[in-house]
Amino acid sequence: MKMNTTTVKTPNRIEPADLASAKQPRAVWAVAFACVISFMGLGLVDPILPAISHQLNATPSQTSLLFSSYNLVTGIAMLATGFISSRMGVKWTMMTGTLLIIAFALLGGMSGSIGELVGYRAGWGLGNALFIATALSAIVGLSTRGSAKAVIMYEAALGLGISVGPLLGGELGSISWRGPFIGVGALMLIAFISIGVLMPKVPRQANRTSLADPFKALRHPGLLVLAVTAFLYNFGFFTLMAYTPFVMDLDEHGLGYVFFGWGILLAVTSVFVAPRLQKRFGSIRSMSVALLLFALALLVMGIWTSSQTTVIVSVIVAGAFLGTNNTLITTAVMEAAPVERSTASAAYSFVRFIGGALAPWLAGKLAEWYNPHMPFYVGAAFVVVAVLTVLLGRRFLSHVDAASGH
Repeated sequence: MKMNTTTVKTPNRIEPADLASAKQPRAVWAVAFACVISFMGLGLVDPILPAISHQLNATPSQTSLLFSSYNLVTGIAMLATGFISSRMGVKWTMMTGTLLIIAFALLGGMSGSIGELVGYRAGWGLGNALFIATALSAIVGLSTRGSAKAVIMYEAALGLGISVGPLLGGELGSISWRGPFIGVGALMLIAFISIGVLMPKVPRQANRTSLADPFKALRHPGLLVLAVTAFLYNFGFFTLMAYTPFVMDLDEHGLGYVFFGWGILLAVTSVFVAPRLQKRFGSIRSMSVALLLFALALLVMGIWTSSQTTVIVSVIVAGAFLGTNNTLITTAVMEAAPVERSTASAAYSFVRFIGGALAPWLAGKLAEWYNPHMPFYVGAAFVVVAVLTVLLGRRFLSHVDAASGH
């Protein structure tokens, strides 16, 4: 099956029943399954962050570098994913990324110091970049149901992976903090086999992507606005992911259940709520409200940091706002600029992952420099600025909502 790598003007309306009614090729389901396992890696370490900090004699800010190194390498490597995939082909790029994830996840499980573990997470980030950049374009290109429906499927895989990841991390982490790393390595091996068997060989695109293409794509104001928005709200996102485990005072099982609830709400809203909001109010308005509510959740956590119940409830509820925003912004990115989807995804991901690299380290340091409340206040402020960025740049995104009548 030939993969469509060119930008096609498809309707930007996303329907909430798409996932249940879609009859997708087996290759799409194989990639989606691999995405679920890959995205487990994002939330997998949340339940074991305090255990890693304790057993490897690391401070919270040092432990948060597990997110920073992962996101930094992922973001930088995103710039080269189009260059690589246009020469290796989508299938082999994905399989190479999967092999790297397997190798570095297993190595991470055998680490003897926080420095080694941070380094292996960086290698994991390289594999992650090769995988997720091509996975989104593969699902969109191989889908027989249109780009908007394919994006919902991708976001559903993301939500499922993020929700199951902490649960698995909590269960395996209660045995040893090394368990989750080894578990992901084993699961990604299954994903590697499923992609190899079920995914057809996709013809390489006619025009090879250059290393400069993602930077050129950011010249389009609409894509730049969305990328900067994601950069800013990632400060809130990774404050929640990397810092809250240290203030909830829960064991591995408890943290796993909290982030499982968070991920379930993220998955449900990304698949069922976001499409309805987009249909009724448009992407830009819905995105702005979702981000404002997320900023409010962070503010509540900042004010009542010492209340375990308040922080737990706020973390879980925040999943609903993040799930809604994720689907809306990812769908908008696919239509924001007249460039190939893989190039748009690489450019956008590069900018947002840089924010994801800075945020975890900053959250830990703010707690050390000031007090436990400060990371939440700063995270909320960044998310509010993200909302202002969307609203000020909405004239560059008018075409995103035009197809859905807003």
